[in-house]
Amino acid sequence: MKAVLCRQFGPPETLTVEELPSPRPGPGEAVVSVKAASVNFPDVLVIQNKYQVKPPLPFSPGSELAGVVKEVGEGVTQAKPGDRVIAFTTYGAFAEECLVPAGRLLPLPEGMDFRTGAAFLLTYGTSHHALRNRVATRPGETLLVLGAAGGVGLAAVEIGKVLGLRVIACASSEDKLALCRAHGADETINYAAEDLRERLKALTGGQGVDLIYDPVGGATSEAALRSSAWRARFLVIGFAGGDIPKIPLNLPLLMERSIIGVYWGEWARRAPREFAAAVQELGAWYAQGRLRPHVSSTYPLARAAQALRDMAERKVKGKAVLVTGEP
Repeated sequence: MKAVLCRQFGPPETLTVEELPSPRPGPGEAVVSVKAASVNFPDVLVIQNKYQVKPPLPFSPGSELAGVVKEVGEGVTQAKPGDRVIAFTTYGAFAEECLVPAGRLLPLPEGMDFRTGAAFLLTYGTSHHALRNRVATRPGETLLVLGAAGGVGLAAVEIGKVLGLRVIACASSEDKLALCRAHGADETINYAAEDLRERLKALTGGQGVDLIYDPVGGATSEAALRSSAWRARFLVIGFAGGDIPKIPLNLPLLMERSIIGVYWGEWARRAPREFAAAVQELGAWYAQGRLRPHVSSTYPLARAAQALRDMAERKVKGKAVLVTGEP
């Protein structure tokens, strides 16, 4: 089988595509024939040894896949060869075949193709966990989504609307903002061309936003927090902008705001039953047409480095997917 390999930590250009033996499942494991694997920002970090998960070299990046179960190991009862599945793998998905702990396999939602399935679990799971588990939302509250045209941001826009929130989407270009509006955003802000705080003041009548969803980090984080309401909740998703902000602690103190961490992957590991229930709810919302994953670009395995470069340079709208077989 072919696989993208990281043999040394570095930029995407250091990756290679090589022929490797097919994996064999041990007890509690399954081998999945990968049809599609999505590209996520943590994949950019893990190949540079900048992520909290540090796989041993060499390894294949890629944390999310959709495909067909090829073989299962001893004791596996929740999946069988031929099953269409999605999985969150942490790493290893950028390959024609992937060894997956059976507990991380989930049925591909009814009516969903492989490309959409590969783009579904991490982004919608993260945003669902943030807005359903980490905070209690009330219909009519205002949600500010930073980096709203990215994978997790666009998912947060859609889930915010499902929960009855007023959604303000922020992105850096007009074409990205148009995508946000197409996915349900009530208002948009181009923070490359507009003053974020002044625009938020105008949109909220000076009251500020109730919830902030921040996968970007950098200077925008503090500006958004300063523009939030009494007892606002600030959700820390990640730092796609590259800089981890240093937030003055008087900002949460003076307005009783809360800063809340969101680590979906670790929660999924620690709370498998809650995780399964969350995926079931997301699947139901998808079947109802309330969630519409946006795959903006696809690449073959041989162009994995380009896909990761595009992700690092924030050129991807929605999700990018590597395709290893027919969807």
